[in-house]
Amino acid sequence: MRKSDFVLRNDVAEWFSKPLHELLRLASATHKKYFPDGEIFLNTLVSYKTGGCGEDCAYCAQSSRHIENSQKAVFLSEEEILEEARLAKESGAGRVCISASWRKVPNNEEFEIVLSAGRKIRAMGLDVCATLGTISESQLLQMQDAGFSAYNHNVDTGENYYPKIITTRTYSERLETLKRVQSSGMHCCSGGIIGLGESLDDRIDMLHVLADREEPLFTVPLNVLVPIPETPLENVEPIEFWDLLRVISVARIIMPKTRICLAAGRAEMTDEQQVLCFMAGVNAVFAGEKLLTTQNNNLYKDKSVFEKLGLIIK
Repeated sequence: MRKSDFVLRNDVAEWFSKPLHELLRLASATHKKYFPDGEIFLNTLVSYKTGGCGEDCAYCAQSSRHIENSQKAVFLSEEEILEEARLAKESGAGRVCISASWRKVPNNEEFEIVLSAGRKIRAMGLDVCATLGTISESQLLQMQDAGFSAYNHNVDTGENYYPKIITTRTYSERLETLKRVQSSGMHCCSGGIIGLGESLDDRIDMLHVLADREEPLFTVPLNVLVPIPETPLENVEPIEFWDLLRVISVARIIMPKTRICLAAGRAEMTDEQQVLCFMAGVNAVFAGEKLLTTQNNNLYKDKSVFEKLGLIIK
């Protein structure tokens, strides 16, 4: 991408100001130009380490700073990871993402289990990626050698609002991790959460930082906050669906070559709302009973909706 191709914040703001019906038409046309019509990518998240996280993300039930029963981490065995991957494959998923509630990826036997599981999942014929926290160049190389094709590290929200959500990791640290992943040659995924109490400007900031990159992101996962009891955001007012639809539409227009993935919050949506998301440019979903600690759509329910729409799982 040439410097002249970089996305300007003013351009993102201008897209947000357009009527929603116009955005939907443009987003749909953009999607059709860059992706085969009627394809959907199905991903499954497998949480290797859940809980016991020392960070203070205001939305998260895994933070030991918010919820007492999250102070102790729970680990899956390698066989349990592989069993979840097998079930995902049987259900039609093409990609498994291994997650762990680390601030920084450790160099120990826990990381070795992730690498070993990744090799075996890849041998099943599935794509495999991970979201594990801040990661070093040497660890990224090890992951590539093990068959991992992508690494996810979310920015969560816009830079100005970020300190109100997280204080234990800086925004610049997150951006440095994205740069490190892209420099390694791995596909880089990054997204955020809508409905944290952020303003329209914060949403514009978030999409701008995701789009304004030398190399387009592979996937942008978009989450809707699911308020969790005992977390600082448990009483946040839910956003309107139309706000999410506007974010999706703008994301598709300014990141035409990137997969837009609908993640947390889908369980609270109607089938009709999800259809509008697909029409606006969503072409990937995280499926399975849970996304880390929140409820999610059942794989079989998803397949039923896809069949009604004539969407083909890739």
